[in-house]
Amino acid sequence: MSRGRLVAVEGIDGSGTTTLVASLRQRLAGAGHEVHTTREPSDGPVGRLLREMLAGRHQPVDNTTLGLLFAADRADHVQREVEPALAVGKLVLSDRWYHSSLAYQGEGEARAWVRELNRHAPAPDLTLFVEVSPREAARRREGRDDQPEIFDALATQTRVARGYREVIAELQTAGERIDILDGSKSPAEVLEAALAALAT
Repeated sequence: MSRGRLVAVEGIDGSGTTTLVASLRQRLAGAGHEVHTTREPSDGPVGRLLREMLAGRHQPVDNTTLGLLFAADRADHVQREVEPALAVGKLVLSDRWYHSSLAYQGEGEARAWVRELNRHAPAPDLTLFVEVSPREAARRREGRDDQPEIFDALATQTRVARGYREVIAELQTAGERIDILDGSKSPAEVLEAALAALAT
């Protein structure tokens, strides 16, 4: 049996990553593919703690603590869920991967440290980055019923968007395949662009 493929879907908060993962799952499973969807933070014990922290239930939270916890969650996630699915040939779609840690906790000199923390995580076969402006993403978040998170401020998301651009450039230079999707388009158009990327 051939090994499955790992596809990460990335973007700032409100860019539409969760919508895209759900749409990809529906379309690909309907076409007969074995698909496993997952997310980060994961649904494991460290991931659940991280969700509480992101919701502001454990303040204050510094980037060093978050960087370590995200790396621990990712290690558990890979061992418990991602690798077993890949081993049986499934297409794994992950709503976020280590790119998020590099963008959120890896500002400046911290990026090399965050990269080292996450060296155990396999590089995706493809990363789809859904690009929207921080202002548009903020507008979308305001229209959702989700609980606010500690990174929701426009200034924070603007900084994170800049971090993502730097991370993408670095990883592409290193040979990682990252396709940038125009997230300002309709969800249906973003889905079609993602499917086209997956087909190549």
